Amino acid sequence: MKFLAITLIVHAPDPVTGLQKSTDERFREMIDNALLAEELGFDGFGVGERHERPFISSSPPVVLSHIAALTSRIRLFTAVTTLSLLDPVRAYEDYATLDHLSAGRLDLIIGKGNGTAQRELFHVTPEDQWDRNAESYELFRRIWRQDKVSVSPRFRPELTDAEVWPRPLQQPIRVWHGSATSRESVDLAARYGDPLFSANVTHPIEPYAELIRYYRERWEQYGHDPAGAVVGAGTAGYYAARTSQEAIAAYRPVFEGRLAFQKHLGVEPVFATLEDFVERSSALIGSPQQVIDKVHRYHEQFGHSVLHLHADAGGLTQAQHRASLELFQSDIAPVLRRDIPDPPFPWAPVMAEPEPGPGSGPGPGPPLEPESASAPASAPASTDR
Repeated sequence: MKFLAITLIVHAPDPVTGLQKSTDERFREMIDNALLAEELGFDGFGVGERHERPFISSSPPVVLSHIAALTSRIRLFTAVTTLSLLDPVRAYEDYATLDHLSAGRLDLIIGKGNGTAQRELFHVTPEDQWDRNAESYELFRRIWRQDKVSVSPRFRPELTDAEVWPRPLQQPIRVWHGSATSRESVDLAARYGDPLFSANVTHPIEPYAELIRYYRERWEQYGHDPAGAVVGAGTAGYYAARTSQEAIAAYRPVFEGRLAFQKHLGVEPVFATLEDFVERSSALIGSPQQVIDKVHRYHEQFGHSVLHLHADAGGLTQAQHRASLELFQSDIAPVLRRDIPDPPFPWAPVMAEPEPGPGSGPGPGPPLEPESASAPASAPASTDR
């Protein structure tokens, strides 16, 4: 099993102290957390993309380029790249450049994205956001693999024998599809034979497990080998200590601070008590053995081979945060690495020849053709990515 540390670079008051760092301090804290993740042996570090309060993660290529210059081993992830809001040509240019600057350490997790404010900022409607996401991905994918592209999309000007530079280092880049509660991202991942990353942070296990089962079903229906389906999953929180009592006591102020903030916003919490949160959410809070047991319970439902933890202290002190991550790497990760297989691909730059497209199997070919563009058939609407 592989492990990522991920941040959305939330810029909000500390849920325990109520204090808020300056923007500069928050960015520096995030960079320190990336360096800590590499130091402790995490396999990847991810940066989200949001274009609204309270996030300052509007420019993942810039942030990840800075992290790439300060690190040498850890793989760099986007979490997620909101392709429904972006020009896929410009997105390609940014990430192909970052691919070289990171020496091929880049993976993308793409998704439609959440949030009304950011959608309105880019003049994207709920009705066309899924179609934009699919079209942008199909065009991004084509540009990455082809030296010249001719296409007439719906949502951007046509391209005629267009050359987009620089050409990438990895061929092709690995793209994961972020999924929360909707089938659109799941179907798109299965269609192209791409890995899926389940958000797995807001609800109990059941809706996420159902989507992952659907992913595997669609994967086979599109003609892919079942052994190649890869799933990653998030966690709603993490704090481990030597005893469960110590972990619960340390995490309680964090949970209560977040609960108060939700109530202030008028949001009905899914988990009203810390005990319910620990029991029924994906949060990993407790002793090392309790964390190991819970990951195994989720793995029975998901079959996942990649797991993310929060890179930020999020209300814990920096000392608590570091000690908990150190305990994860010393007592938890080795057991999970032994018990749960890695993804069935090298955790390294992808330098293979371009793989066959989805049209090589019994499933449908790519929807984006040189003279037209159409999105995959829509599944039931959802506000999640």
